Amino acid sequence: MDMKRLFMALPQFLVMLPAAASCYFTMRNQMRYTLQKTALVCLAVILPYSILAALLCATLHTDANLVFLPSLIVFFFVFRHTVTASLPKCLAIYIGVCAVQTFPAQFAYAFDAFLHPTSGAADFSVEAAFLQLGLSCLVAAAFAWPACGLFFRIVDCLDVPKIWYATILLSSIFLIFNVAAVPQSYRTLHTGRMFFLFLLLEGCMLAILTAIYVLFYLGTSVILEHAELKEHTHLLEMQSRQYRALQEHMRQTAGLRHDFRHSVHLLSSLAEKGDINSIQTHLAGFEAILSESTPINYCANAALNALFGYYHEIAVSADIETEWHIELPEPLPATELDMVSLLGNLMENAIDGCRTVQSGRRYFCLTTQIRHGSRLYIVSTNSFDGKVRKGKDGYRSTKHSGNGIGLTAIAAAAQKYGGSAQASNSGTEFFVDVVLKI
Repeated sequence: MDMKRLFMALPQFLVMLPAAASCYFTMRNQMRYTLQKTALVCLAVILPYSILAALLCATLHTDANLVFLPSLIVFFFVFRHTVTASLPKCLAIYIGVCAVQTFPAQFAYAFDAFLHPTSGAADFSVEAAFLQLGLSCLVAAAFAWPACGLFFRIVDCLDVPKIWYATILLSSIFLIFNVAAVPQSYRTLHTGRMFFLFLLLEGCMLAILTAIYVLFYLGTSVILEHAELKEHTHLLEMQSRQYRALQEHMRQTAGLRHDFRHSVHLLSSLAEKGDINSIQTHLAGFEAILSESTPINYCANAALNALFGYYHEIAVSADIETEWHIELPEPLPATELDMVSLLGNLMENAIDGCRTVQSGRRYFCLTTQIRHGSRLYIVSTNSFDGKVRKGKDGYRSTKHSGNGIGLTAIAAAAQKYGGSAQASNSGTEFFVDVVLKI
């Protein structure tokens, strides 16, 4: 066994450690397991792989890239298994990290060409291999703060597959170019000004790729801010509607209070006559007027109360029988906006499902209940026509191609706060069960 080749190959495979860390920087809210367990899984996979792959290269005198590059496909499936993000997001992050990590390798090849002008990539030196590992760690550290502090929000909130696929395409161009540009013979870099041009080209490409990611962040931030503003506007409209309903209630009850003394005199007169039937009739009418004019108070939170009132009006106008039992903790288990998104998507999906069946068969049951003092259970049941589209990753939309946006948003909101969401159906009913940690 060639020990020199072993020590040369091992650092080339160990670059998977900073690369793996970079993949998880943006996935802090999308991790399937705890940080400690995920780190143990990565170490348990990468360290034995690196040692065995380095031994294989040393024994067979094989170029490390011939073993390393095909292995990236296997590592992607390991990464995909440890996160809950969608496939487009996982691919975009993974290929983006791979593209960035090709630059330390290219600079290490340039350093190796400087040390050994007559050698080539197949005879990568130990010094260059350790330089590549060091540069990979530096690059991962440089991208850590923006990824953990800023970019993770894009991964959490941006659910537009076309944008992520566009990012995959751009990153793939840089990845493929750098793989193809590996100098097989270092003599070519010492021809004319090729060495300087190679370093300049790689430096410019790294700057361009970084600029693309910055522009991607800025552009998607604008998209998300616009979506949040639209959500806030919609919520304010619902609150305004609720406020107007309360104003109307106050106006009506003011009239009722004014007329109440007449009712007292009438009831007193009827009581003296012993006319119990007339008293009951008058009280029933009075009770009906009160029930019609009194808006339902679902919960203490004004925004969520307006949300429930808004969708209840829509359900009533669509001739949907509703049975809602609302119990919410204080404080809420998630931010107000995330709770509005979760419950709003839940109610909108249920009402849309009810509209697929004939009037008279439409019903929507919603229960939110605190259990064990530490969990909020949200259970939704609605009638629908029984038509569903399913894929490997769950229910797909019946309105367009792709996953149902509402169910995806519900699941993302639940997972963001350590909870879970599960959808199922029978022939005539659709069920959504959500659990949130309090």
